[in-house]
Order: sequence, then C-alpha cells, then structure tokens
Amino acid sequence: MDVKELIQPKQKVDVLEKEEKKIVLYNDDVNTFDHVIDMLVATCDHTPVQAEQCSIIVHYKGKCSVKTGDYDDLKPRCSALLEAGLTAEIV
Repeated sequence: MDVKELIQPKQKVDVLEKEEKKIVLYNDDVNTFDHVIDMLVATCDHTPVQAEQCSIIVHYKGKCSVKTGDYDDLKPRCSALLEAGLTAEIV
C-alpha cells in the first residue's frame, strides 16, 4: 500500500503594512495642565488619568507620544490640538 503525499506549491502573499504614525505633544510655557488634559480627553480619546499622565510626561520630559495610528485618523486630531494652542506634530 503506497501512501502519496500531496504537496501544494507555496503561494506568495503580499502583506500590506501601514506604517503607524504618532502624535507627539511638546511642552510649552503657555498652556495650563488643565487645558492640556481637557484637550487630550477631547481630541485623543484619553481618560482623564491618561491625559494627566501624558501632561506630566510632557512637562518633565519636554515631549510625549499621545496617540498612535493611521495618518488619516491622526491628522484631524493633531489639527485640533494645534488650533487649541498646543504644540504637536505627527511623526
């Protein structure tokens, strides 16, 4: 009794990888902690605790990545932060 093994040829699969971007928020001497926290909650869907932690990191480290994702999702969020007087960019 012969056993025959079926071998399928390997198929090439193209994987489309989107490069994940992030919004980096920078420290300034103008905005209050409360304003930064409110804006992070409103624009980046942070919880108040998460927004407070990010604002503290920005204050002491000079910058903090506050949101990651697809560029098309981040652009309006970053624009809203900029319109609110914060200093941010997508990298």
